[in-house]
Parts: sequence; C-alpha cells; structure tokens
Amino acid sequence: MNPTRFRIAADHPALPGHFPGRPVVPGVVVLDRVAAAIERASGARVAALPQVKFLAPLLPEQEAELCLEEKDKKIHFSVFHNGAMIASGVAVTEAPA
Repeated sequence: MNPTRFRIAADHPALPGHFPGRPVVPGVVVLDRVAAAIERASGARVAALPQVKFLAPLLPEQEAELCLEEKDKKIHFSVFHNGAMIASGVAVTEAPA
C-alpha cells in the first residue's frame, strides 16, 4: 500500500489539554488517522489494534508519513516523522456491517 501523509493542525480540539504550554498530539489522534487510512485502503473496518508502540511524540503541524503493509491477514503500520519511526503496530480488520 502506498504511504500517506498527514498533519495535525495546531488548533485541533484535542491539543489544549495535552499538554499546556508544550502541546503533543495524543496517541489516540494518531491512531484515528491510522484507522481512517486503513479503512480507506482496505474497505474494511478496523476492529482492533492489538499491538501499538509509540517511540517518539508527534508535535502539532509536523508532517507524518504512514506506511501500511498487509501480512498474515493483519495490517501492520508504521508512522514516521523526518524519516524516524514514531509509532508502529498491528491492526485487525473486519468486513463492514
């Protein structure tokens, strides 16, 4: 699957409390972008994220690159910023209801 890029705007509603004075994009916001990209690419709904690892923070307005790879009936994902991996994991999908 082709890599996709995304950026979380500085005015995203999840940022003000995470963390005041030095905002960091919450992991759940990154995972929401991952799930949306998987659903667009596969046409299937993300049913579970049984394995997720965050290695570094993503800051507002930083560009992230998402790479998806299907293997063993699961979708493996990696998120990069400036060539460095910031998150990775595995998604399990199911056909839409």
